[in-house]
Amino acid sequence: MKKLLLASLGALAIAQTPTAVLARPMTPEDLATMRRIAAPTVSPDGRWVAYQLSETDLGANKRRNDLWLLDLTKKNAAPVRIASAPDKSEHDPKFSADGKFLYFLSNASETDQLWRVALPSGTPEQVTSLSTDVAGFALSPANDKLAVWADRNVACVDFECSNVRIGKPDGSGRAYDSIFVRHWDSWEVPGEHSRVYVLNLANGKATGGTSVMGKLVGDSPSKPYGGGEEVAWSADGKSIFFALRIADQGEPNSTNLDIYQSPADGSGEPVNLTAANPATDTFPAVSPDGKWLAYAAMKRPTYEADKYTVMLRDLTSGETRALTDNWDRSVGSIAWAKDGKSLIVTAQDTLDDPVFSVDVATAKVTRLTKEGTAGNVNTLADGSIVYTLNSIAAPDDLYHQKGSKPVRLTAVNADKLKDLDPVSAERFSFAGAGGDTVWGQIVKPAGVKAKLPVALLVHGGPQSSFGNGWSYRWNPRLFSAPGYAAVTIDFHGSTGYGQYFTDSINKDWGGKPLQDLKLGLAAASAKDAGIDTANACALGGSYGGYMMNWIAGNWPDGFKCLVTHAGVFDLRAMAFETEELWFDEWDHGGPWWKRTEPEKWNPVNHVTKWKTPTLVIHGEKDFRIPYSQSLGVFTALQRQGIDSRLLVFPDENHWILKPKNSIQWYTEVHAWLGKWTKGE
Repeated sequence: MKKLLLASLGALAIAQTPTAVLARPMTPEDLATMRRIAAPTVSPDGRWVAYQLSETDLGANKRRNDLWLLDLTKKNAAPVRIASAPDKSEHDPKFSADGKFLYFLSNASETDQLWRVALPSGTPEQVTSLSTDVAGFALSPANDKLAVWADRNVACVDFECSNVRIGKPDGSGRAYDSIFVRHWDSWEVPGEHSRVYVLNLANGKATGGTSVMGKLVGDSPSKPYGGGEEVAWSADGKSIFFALRIADQGEPNSTNLDIYQSPADGSGEPVNLTAANPATDTFPAVSPDGKWLAYAAMKRPTYEADKYTVMLRDLTSGETRALTDNWDRSVGSIAWAKDGKSLIVTAQDTLDDPVFSVDVATAKVTRLTKEGTAGNVNTLADGSIVYTLNSIAAPDDLYHQKGSKPVRLTAVNADKLKDLDPVSAERFSFAGAGGDTVWGQIVKPAGVKAKLPVALLVHGGPQSSFGNGWSYRWNPRLFSAPGYAAVTIDFHGSTGYGQYFTDSINKDWGGKPLQDLKLGLAAASAKDAGIDTANACALGGSYGGYMMNWIAGNWPDGFKCLVTHAGVFDLRAMAFETEELWFDEWDHGGPWWKRTEPEKWNPVNHVTKWKTPTLVIHGEKDFRIPYSQSLGVFTALQRQGIDSRLLVFPDENHWILKPKNSIQWYTEVHAWLGKWTKGE
């Protein structure tokens, strides 16, 4: 997404890197058991910050959440657990408007329901007692109403479906009349979508449950990734804003989320505020004075990686302007400063994901945070912000920042990180395909003098980035732990470099990206004499898995081994079997029968040149790239007598999420690398 000076940065000082002497390498168990901060929220008076903390029960092979509370007015205050039962899971905290209560979701009554607790240490009390799980909620500004969302039949005018009884057939079959029959990792339930309802709230109890979606058919929040960032209250509490994509015959090839405004009492049909834009509109955020609606919009329909521009809509006149049209970065979140004079956003920028301030009057953009990946931004009345920050070296912690100096609030994994060998991470740039500047990183155990074999990590997306951030799936620090240099290359198509750079992979999956990987590996070797690129394995998932299958036939002498996870093997089968068609059709030029060169970048056409030992991995519940793609890879390898191994997870989707499965995944991958680079 941009061209930068061909200059190499020096060794990157990773935020949060432990300073302890060498202890031991990080293990897959370490990664699986790291504590995870999420959903931080700040009280209206700025005194409290509450957050959920996830911990792992390896024996039960699952994680559970507790809530923690931290007093921001006391220097060096220690977080305390609040409203948390040891055998239950509490999550998604939000403060009441008067700051007296903390609301949250809990499964203490077996299903996920809304609860609240008086601050700072009251007894939890149940707020909702609905017939099914509450997926999320948003409190009205006056705390007299409550918006909740859950999967319900579209015929239900209230949450409990009092107006209709939904019958079920005697057989187990599901009948469909449109082609979006499965999504991400589950089969669609005919007639059922995520729906938003408003309940009355008084004396800590919620009653009623009126749908605000009228005759609209679709999911709000959207699936599979949408959440509370797609739902917002008006400042006066009289209406709800929500993002929704119409669910009809065209949904599998539509990215047209629109923002609707609906009366909170369900008395009228929702009004589409963004009907003029056929592409994505999302992240509604109402200004503190209630006059403006900020949101993010793309311009090109069916392109999920188009630039998100911040839009401002005058809620009285309907006049709309593009605030960040001239800023070549794509925003990932939006929050209003409390004075309403600026918007606080996040956006990827050259291997980092910082926080920025955007002046509403002038559109001037100012970067607020430095290295690392920031998120979950909360704005305070004094102009400061509270946010999470992670890096290659460590997972998220909370930070409080006023001006340019951040203050770290938590160290939730300090006890775990102090025992692990620290890592070094070095950025470098080089002239990639077409002479464009491309960036990469070299991550390896700190202080190691021996020449290390290389693990070349290729990110998925493909419109994504292997930047300076922590991952619980593809983690460069853990890949380097057994004694490797983990090299990442943000090839053409990556994000954080301007929209031109992201767009450049279109209809060129096997072209410029492969050139960048070749040139990048050579540049990494020139940058660091301590890495051995002649003794290397390459690994990738999703698009990165595609690239492994492409490398096998188009760079067959490049690596000692390959690891392909959930990778595309046959573009023709992929075009007909994936669920979200817009992704495949945009990147390759339309439906299969309309493509000008459909077979040009198809890995299946090059299998006779394969010879590299390959580990193949997939989840059976993956509907984005069906597991049959990896079965094809394994068959091609086995039938040609190429050393290969297949690892299938029957209970995982496109990602490997369960703790024990993550440990098994890394154990298999490390063993495969060790076999071919170290003779282990």
